Amino acid sequence: MLAALALCGATLATPPASAQPNGQPVRLVVGYAAGGPADQAARLFAVALGKALNANVIVDNKPGANATLAGYEVVRAKPDGATLWFAASAALTVAPNIMKSLPYDPAKDLAPVAPVARYYNMLVANVKEPFKGTQDLVAYAKAHPGKLSYGSSGVGSSNHVAMALFARQAQVELNHIPYKGNAPAMTDTIGGQIDVMFDIISTASGYVQSGKVKPIAVGSPKRNASLPGVPTFRESGIAGLKDYEAGGWYAIYAPKGVTPEQTQKLAAAVRQAVEDAELRKRYAELGYEQWSGTTQDVVNTAARERTQWASVLKGVTLD
Repeated sequence: MLAALALCGATLATPPASAQPNGQPVRLVVGYAAGGPADQAARLFAVALGKALNANVIVDNKPGANATLAGYEVVRAKPDGATLWFAASAALTVAPNIMKSLPYDPAKDLAPVAPVARYYNMLVANVKEPFKGTQDLVAYAKAHPGKLSYGSSGVGSSNHVAMALFARQAQVELNHIPYKGNAPAMTDTIGGQIDVMFDIISTASGYVQSGKVKPIAVGSPKRNASLPGVPTFRESGIAGLKDYEAGGWYAIYAPKGVTPEQTQKLAAAVRQAVEDAELRKRYAELGYEQWSGTTQDVVNTAARERTQWASVLKGVTLD
C-alpha cells in the first residue's frame, strides 16, 4: 500500500473536480518524503478534503529540517486559502525548542485551521532483550545506566522526544542513537545493533505481528484496538508514568493573513473531511484516531506542548 502511495513530488489526490473560486486547486504541503506515515496520512486526508471543498487537492512533499521547510513554504505562500500545511505536531512544538535558525515562529507566523488526527507510538525491543514489559525494562535500565540504546528518526523527532520524556519520567539513563529515518532504526532494532525504539503503532504493529520485534507498551491512554494484548505505559504501575503518553497529531495550518471567513470555511471543510466514512475506516486501520475539533483546540494544544517540550528538551539544540 505504501508503494502505491509513494508518488514523487506533487501528486493529484482527488479526481478532477471543480476548482476553488479563484480557479486554483488546493496545495496540501507535507514536510516528509513520499511513502512515509505522514505522507500516507496526508494523501488519505486529501481525498476527503477534496470532497468537502469540491476541489482538486494536490499533495506537495517538501521534506527537510525536521519538517519545518514545509512550514516555511506555507508561511511565504499567498494567504488565499489555496496553500495549506498538513502539519505534524513535532514541527510545531518540538522544533521551536531545539532549532536555533528556524526562520519563522510557528505560534505567530501561521494561521491554525483545524485538527485532523492523533497518533500514538509503541515501544518495541529486539526479541533477545531480557525484559518483557515496562517494569522489567525500567529495572534493567536502572541496573545498567546508559547501557540501553534507543534509535530515533533524528534529533528532535517525535520518537526521540517520546523516549526522552520516558527516560525523564521513569528516571532512567538511556543512550540515544539518531538515524536518518525510522526504517534504518527499525532495521537495527531487529538486528540487535540497538535495543529499543519508539515507532508509530501503524508501522510497528507489522513488525510485532511478524515476530521481528517484541512489544513493550503503547503510548496511548488506553490499549490500541489493533493490538489489544499490548498494555499501556499507564498500566505499568510506575508512578512517573501514570499520565505518560507518546504520540503526536496532525492539523491543518494556513498562511498568516487568511481572512476569518476563509478560516471558518476551511475549518468546516476539514471537520467534514475528518468525519468522512472512508477516511475514518482507513485511519482506524492504521491506528490513527480522528480528532474533530476547532481552531482554538489546535492553538491550545500546540501552546501547551511547546511548553512541555521546552522543559524536556532543555539543553538539546540542532543547528
